[in-house]
Amino acid sequence: MLSRVPLTAVLSLAVMASCSASPSAKAPPKSEPKVAVATPKAVPPEPAGTEIRTDFWLSRDPQQGAVVIGRAPSNTSAVSFNGSPIPLDREGFFIFGFDRDAENSASLTATLANGKTVERYLPVQPGQWKIEHVKANPTGGAGTTEEFKARRGPELAQINAARAKKVQSEGWRQEFVWPIQYKSVAGGRISGFFGSQRIYNGHPGSYHGGMDIAAPSGTIYTAPADGVVVLAAKSPFTLEGYLLMIDHGMGLNSAFLHSSALLVSEGERVKQGQPLGKVGMTGRASGPHLHWGLKWNAARVDPLKLVKPL
Repeated sequence: MLSRVPLTAVLSLAVMASCSASPSAKAPPKSEPKVAVATPKAVPPEPAGTEIRTDFWLSRDPQQGAVVIGRAPSNTSAVSFNGSPIPLDREGFFIFGFDRDAENSASLTATLANGKTVERYLPVQPGQWKIEHVKANPTGGAGTTEEFKARRGPELAQINAARAKKVQSEGWRQEFVWPIQYKSVAGGRISGFFGSQRIYNGHPGSYHGGMDIAAPSGTIYTAPADGVVVLAAKSPFTLEGYLLMIDHGMGLNSAFLHSSALLVSEGERVKQGQPLGKVGMTGRASGPHLHWGLKWNAARVDPLKLVKPL
């Protein structure tokens, strides 16, 4: 189902959020310095008769690994998150996210058209992470360590170039859906969780940067939200295999790993629910599954915190 965040729902949730938020969470400690923001960018004024918003609205409580949709106070011309400017849409909505290892606090600052500022201190809840043991070739699709080193640099260059692209999409505002509607998922067949400490063949590795959904080879997976294809690997990468990356706008992008085949091409606009590829086990994988990774700018975030529970 393709849905845009309805403003009626946003306004009702805003009331709930303002009632539940503690007063201390709305302002930084007195010792905390003011946050600098970039030169304000013009935003259309509120239509006549619209309720004036005096504070930020947030879609959820901040947490490590979570993505948060926000709405700025009325007549905001610029917003910064932890001192860095982030873009606003024409209705004052924006998005930000917290890495798995994010600090326990953050800040939002809105600069209003009259030059005044509204600041919000954000306590960040800790995540809960598992330990996962994985039996897989550490060099993935590369036969030797030397081959892996030779191939990995150009692969990372392609990934970084894809993430640097700026596209126009409102997929980030949609309610994300599961990319696989498969019975094993409904039965709890998530085979790997975001943030888990990975132990590869008895040796500690980095944490798991996405969510794994086990499914038979050839199972079709679909777009969780609208977006633009910014990378569609023409040959398998060493670790990711056939890699597909979809940019949903505002710095939020999805990566789908280990595909056996891709069904879309680079530069193509895709709609929520559109077939994207087929599950496989290319790259570093011990069995057929879909790895779904999400990033907001440089922060890796948890897809499970963005979709509805099954």
